Amino acid sequence: MEIKKVGVVGCGIMGAGIAQLCAQSGYSVVVSEVNEELLNKGLVSIQGTITKSVNKGKISEQDVDAILGRIKGTTNINDFCCDLVIEAAVENLEIKKQIFAELDRVCPKHTILATNTSSVCVIEIAAATDRLDRVLGLHFFNPAPVMKLLEIVRTIATSDEAVELCREFGKSLGKTVVIAKDMPGFIVNRLLTPFTLNAIRMLEAGIATRDDIDTAVRLGLNHPMGPLELADLIGLDTIYNSASVRYEELKEPQYAPPPLLKRMVNAGWLGRKTGKGFYEYE
Repeated sequence: MEIKKVGVVGCGIMGAGIAQLCAQSGYSVVVSEVNEELLNKGLVSIQGTITKSVNKGKISEQDVDAILGRIKGTTNINDFCCDLVIEAAVENLEIKKQIFAELDRVCPKHTILATNTSSVCVIEIAAATDRLDRVLGLHFFNPAPVMKLLEIVRTIATSDEAVELCREFGKSLGKTVVIAKDMPGFIVNRLLTPFTLNAIRMLEAGIATRDDIDTAVRLGLNHPMGPLELADLIGLDTIYNSASVRYEELKEPQYAPPPLLKRMVNAGWLGRKTGKGFYEYE
């Protein structure tokens, strides 16, 4: 089997980025949303990102039409006659299970179904299908066209064939591929979550100021962003929900969300997307 056509469920920030990346890498892409308004918003964002890449000299103007021509938008899940479908919907288990059940019904038997989840148990999603051996996680990082890493998440039922096909697919996108078991947080977020939560606990306890915590990490650890800056970029609700999932399964205190984080989420201070988190934004 060869992956030639890729489907992407969801055209939000991650879905749009994945669709763009696949099209830039020569794949025919079908990307979906739940309605025309969200779909058009996602497609416009793809076009805008590509235009920025042209202005930065990363993509030639001659390639723009070809890239956009490889992307088809749809609101009909029956259009996913693909070799690989990547789900990039909201981090909600029941919604993901519903999507995978529908994909299992409409996709050819050879199709590999992947989830871009960063926190949900992949085998729980796969259980909604009759193709456990062809379901895995493909965890891209934001922004998908830029970040170099791809985590392949292998469940206890994923076949060697599916893993190897997706490893080669990841390489064709220019990614460095790592393999993780289907355990909470996989590799990156298993490490990142306690680090971020501890930074919030330090601020909460008054050990250091927001600016000093971020400055110390940027200059002392050579990170491009401080942990509180990064939390605002990711979204405080996303961090709270994913940490809660890990704590629920592992019962390790390092994954328990700090009270300050919970209160900021309840206040609607979610970071960049709402204009206020640990920092304020225009």
